Amino acid sequence: MATIALHNLEGKKLEDLNISDAVFAVKSNDELLHQVFMVIAGNQRFSIANTKDKSEVAGTGKKPFKQKGTGSARQGQKRNPVMKGGGIAFGPTSDRNFKRDVNKKMKQKAVRIALSEKLRSGTLIAVDALELKDAKTKAFAQVIKNLKLTGKTLVSFADGEKKLSIASRNLPKIANIETKDLNVYDLLNNKNVLLSKASIAFLEEKFSK
Repeated sequence: MATIALHNLEGKKLEDLNISDAVFAVKSNDELLHQVFMVIAGNQRFSIANTKDKSEVAGTGKKPFKQKGTGSARQGQKRNPVMKGGGIAFGPTSDRNFKRDVNKKMKQKAVRIALSEKLRSGTLIAVDALELKDAKTKAFAQVIKNLKLTGKTLVSFADGEKKLSIASRNLPKIANIETKDLNVYDLLNNKNVLLSKASIAFLEEKFSK
């Protein structure tokens, strides 16, 4: 069975906690991680670039010059893409859809793989509980310092710990998420992941079904 060092918020090690191999010791699968990551990233994307075709640009539909005798190629209207100021033939439009779907089991397995990789790399940090007397930013900053966390850190709050998120949301390089919403995109976009004992228990129960 996999184990993880359990600390208190002062940074002192309390014990080695046994955790589920089914959640935290899953075999690597970079292809699955990449596939799920790209789907989630694409679903957050929205189209900004937009060009007008010949039906949308301003201009008359009048024939710009006579059909024959000019030496130029015949043209039906000034809004034609080959004319200066005309519409764009194959430009990007705002109605593009980047959304894709991915199997639920694939998403869940990818989360378990990402958590396992964090544990293997030593960037998965466990604490006994995410609780502070005063939910102050300064107090939570001291917790990060006590745990010697450097770089981008994802703090995952169990259901009963959500109130503490107000103490960490203004800290630089700190991202908050509820444990039930953990996903591959956020796990891979942050160097460290901070979980409480309650969050670990929740994940073990969720993925044991």
